[in-house]
Amino acid sequence: MYEDSIAFPHLHILLKHVGKHLMIGNFSIAFYGMVIALGMVLAFIFIMKEAKRVGYKQDDFMDLFIFGIIFGVIGARIYYVIFSWDDYKNNLLQIFNIRGGGLAIYGGIIGGTITVIVLCHIKKLNFWKSADVIVFGVLIGQICGRWGNFFNREAFGGYTDGLFAMRIPIDAVNRAQDITAEMKANIVTVNGIDCIQVHPTFLYESLFNLFVFLFLLWYRKRKKFDGEIFFLYIGLYGIGRSIIEGLRTDQLLLPGTSIAVSQLLGLCLFVGSAAYLWFGHYRRMIKEWSKKE
Repeated sequence: MYEDSIAFPHLHILLKHVGKHLMIGNFSIAFYGMVIALGMVLAFIFIMKEAKRVGYKQDDFMDLFIFGIIFGVIGARIYYVIFSWDDYKNNLLQIFNIRGGGLAIYGGIIGGTITVIVLCHIKKLNFWKSADVIVFGVLIGQICGRWGNFFNREAFGGYTDGLFAMRIPIDAVNRAQDITAEMKANIVTVNGIDCIQVHPTFLYESLFNLFVFLFLLWYRKRKKFDGEIFFLYIGLYGIGRSIIEGLRTDQLLLPGTSIAVSQLLGLCLFVGSAAYLWFGHYRRMIKEWSKKE
């Protein structure tokens, strides 16, 4: 074990010298940023092709993508700061230090969705049909982006000795406050280096998002009404995130409570999406029955 390595002991995997950034001269480029940038590029390529497939002008979707990204990042930051206010209230300038970390996916979804709604209204595009395309880009970004947490040694779960347990040196952890008492009580020392052993929740979520992406990719040509793909994504991601969030040690909590915001919101989105999907299919069946009569 090395000070900058990551291991999955029960899978007999040892990744040596996993850095957090790449140096070009005196300039540092974080792998986190590189992974996010890769996700954006892949999302853009897919969205442009999907927009063309459903009959939209690619120029219109280029605007939706660019402004959606900008205001999605702003929304993600605002959401994170609101629920981590104690970390910023005494140093307001840190709110603008995105390089220091602190983006919440739900805030990004909210900010991006509002932006797309406004642009669709301006461009006279069907929002629900557009949303069915854009969610694929969101998923691609999430699948790639979670690997930024891997390089940063953050957003992991509690202690585990299960099959997928991930072992990382304590000194390499991005935020010391994410190390729980249970982790400290089960420190593993390898070659003189103290390590914690945790759930790789970044991996769980990335793989779950890949499953959702593949399912929606298969289902998109079978959808019954505009908006169905969007609400399937919201519902599936909501329930998956709620489960995975329960494992994490860096939860954003509702002020004055021990309730994880992402768990509560995820469950609400799942219930709301399920209700809307039921209503959408019910309304469609009523229309079909009316035509037959």
